[in-house]
Amino acid sequence: MSRVAKKPIALPKGVELNIQPELVSVKGPKGTLTLAKPSAIEVTVDGDTAVLSANDPSQIALTGTLRAIVANMIHGVSQGFERKLELVGVGYRAALQGKDLNLSLGFSHPVVFQAPEGITITTPTQTEVVVAGADKQLVGQVAAKIRGFRPPEPYKGKGVKYSDETIIRKEAKKA
Repeated sequence: MSRVAKKPIALPKGVELNIQPELVSVKGPKGTLTLAKPSAIEVTVDGDTAVLSANDPSQIALTGTLRAIVANMIHGVSQGFERKLELVGVGYRAALQGKDLNLSLGFSHPVVFQAPEGITITTPTQTEVVVAGADKQLVGQVAAKIRGFRPPEPYKGKGVKYSDETIIRKEAKKA
């Protein structure tokens, strides 16, 4: 079995793991997440830890993947995930209008983005956007979608970038 799948998952206080034959659901203070699981993979809970095991040898690789996803679900409902974005450029700014994010990114029109269910978007300053939620995949997807409106360009670095992203700059052509 894979080394990732052998590692037990710690269940923090306030997090409830519910296992059904084809479904795993995690309930915590930040919400509830569900995941469909193959019937060949067993999830057992003893005390405050959960362990995954595969009955079928062909499902061993999937066991490690499922363990990582369940661990992310547990982390998400207990602490949550967030991605920070920065707007770099003259006149680039973000503002919230209710639940909608209004972005001025140098186009002739403002870009309005509606946050999906389970995602909260905040703007601490005009040039910062914080995407937060319990589902790691959905938080990353929303952050990538916002970044996709105006990805950073390599010459001046203008655009929407992740806060921990470094832009590799190119040198302009010389005459």
